[in-house]
Amino acid sequence: MASEKSFLLVVAVLLLLSPALGAKERCNPQDKKALLQIKKDFNNPYVLTSWKPEEDCCTWYCVECDRKTNRIVTINIYLSVPETNFSAKIPDSIGLLPYLQTLTLHHLPYLTGRTNISGPVPAFLAQLKKLTYIDLSFNNLSGSIPPELGQLPKLEALHLDRNHLTGPIPASFGSLKSNPDIYLSHNNLSGPIPPSFFRLNLTRLDLSRNKLVGDASGLFGATKATQTIDLSRNQFAFDLSKVKFSKTIISLDLNHNKLYGALPASLTALDNLQLFNVSYNRLCGKIPVGGNLQKNDVYSYFHNKCLCGSPLPKCSN
Repeated sequence: MASEKSFLLVVAVLLLLSPALGAKERCNPQDKKALLQIKKDFNNPYVLTSWKPEEDCCTWYCVECDRKTNRIVTINIYLSVPETNFSAKIPDSIGLLPYLQTLTLHHLPYLTGRTNISGPVPAFLAQLKKLTYIDLSFNNLSGSIPPELGQLPKLEALHLDRNHLTGPIPASFGSLKSNPDIYLSHNNLSGPIPPSFFRLNLTRLDLSRNKLVGDASGLFGATKATQTIDLSRNQFAFDLSKVKFSKTIISLDLNHNKLYGALPASLTALDNLQLFNVSYNRLCGKIPVGGNLQKNDVYSYFHNKCLCGSPLPKCSN
């Protein structure tokens, strides 16, 4: 009797320790098939060696399954240092994951240097209606931003920064009712901001280091939820004195543009303002006194047409 109990105990322990014996595979078969195709399309990189057909894909590195549905909801491939040859385009096979919510393909270099995922931003991403987060930053993407991305109903954040994207900001982005955080900096985007874009009530927006032109004042408004906005190093031109700012603003960077007019006195009411930079513009007049404006150093204001007053030199009579 004792030996029989010992045998049963050993079997129970083995069942607990062995997923193959003790538990049914969680992974949806169609999702596994799609992931294996993605691995193949990415040229079987080292970072995806855990993606083995004989193992449960919910246990694979870089992916996450929903705890209730067991469908793949996250792909998160991020390389902080060169580890593998990741030379392929973003594969269409990603579009075979209908429950995908988060897609991160960030900084994926060759083994020999910083040359990253190439090709355009794929329009098929618009088919993934559950997507809430897209991060394709720090890659080698080129071409224009597909207007189809404006059809994503649940998008909360879009990171396309630090690529080689060209063309305008799609007018379809004005249809993004979810008001996502948008990061398009360090590209070669050009043209004016489409009027439809001004309808958005964005919390975070970064359009810096592009070739954008025209009037961007529609991005601001006293009732908007803006917290951080970076329009620096473009060619925007508008009268800053007529702009109404939200009191929620924490960071406002407008340097290296063609802004003109005076600094509005309403800036002194922005109690949350921590970063402020209007250097290298065409502004004129006295810097308003109050709020956090005098807490910035001279480099936040210099190289304008005729700005004066603290922290710049005093205004002359």
